[in-house]
Amino acid sequence: QVQLVESGGGLVQPGGSLRLSCAASGSIFSINTMGWYRQAPEKERELVATITSGASTNYADSVKGRFTISRDNAKKRVYLQMNSLQPEDTAVYYCNVDRLTHRYGTVYNAWGQGTQVTVSS
Repeated sequence: QVQLVESGGGLVQPGGSLRLSCAASGSIFSINTMGWYRQAPEKERELVATITSGASTNYADSVKGRFTISRDNAKKRVYLQMNSLQPEDTAVYYCNVDRLTHRYGTVYNAWGQGTQVTVSS
C-alpha cells in the first residue's frame, strides 16, 4: 500500500519560516511529479508548487520568491521551504504525486492527509 505522509506544519508569526516534508512509503519504484497544494477555509484547493522527476519546478505567482520546493528521490521525499510567511498563507497543505509505480501497479493523483499551517501574530 502506498502512503504520502506530510509533516512540519504549525503556527508561525508573520515573516517566519516553516519547512514541510512529505514522505512516500510503500514498495515504490518510481515517482513522477511531486507537488504541494493548499486549501484555505472556504476556498478551493490551489497549486503551490510542483517539481518533476528531473527537478523542473513550477510555482504559483503568490509564492514565487518566498517558497522553494525540492525533492530527494532516493528518500522518496518532497520538501517545501516557506519563508516570509504571511497570514494569507494560512491553509492546510497537501502533498501530491501525479503518478507513481509500485510493486503492484501504478497509482495516479495520490494525496497526503494534509498538514495545517497557520500564520498569525
